[in-house]
Amino acid sequence: MSDIKKDHSVGEGTGAVTGAVTGAAVGSAGGPVGTVVGALAGGVLGAKAGGKIAEAVNPTEYNDHFKNSYRDTAYYNSTRDWSDYEPAYKYGYDTYGQYRGQRFDDVEGDLERGWESGKANSRLAWNEAKGAVRDGWHYVERAMPGDADRDGR
Repeated sequence: MSDIKKDHSVGEGTGAVTGAVTGAAVGSAGGPVGTVVGALAGGVLGAKAGGKIAEAVNPTEYNDHFKNSYRDTAYYNSTRDWSDYEPAYKYGYDTYGQYRGQRFDDVEGDLERGWESGKANSRLAWNEAKGAVRDGWHYVERAMPGDADRDGR
């Protein structure tokens, strides 16, 4: 499998999982059937969004960019390492598609609430991870047509 095809598959898979989790949460208001329907619909929509993001931002290049530069950021803490920051950048990449078209500041509360389940093995609390999540989000946002920051929203 070519690297480009693999990156698109990764983007679609990531989008599908994020979309399914969100769809299930929203659908749960309708009971068990709503949870299933929400998860299925969210998974399909998330896969499409994840594929579009992977077309605009190669996930491997994205990861490499931050792996090579995270120590040069204002939020870097020398008692933390890449294994702490990588999930934060991944969370920014993964959640951008879910909130595409919205400003980071407008959805930060939702992102903070989701951080505990999205942080994997990171030791970063939200206040430590927020800068990396924001940087990851904006990296994707700048690559996507209709960037919220450029549209003046």
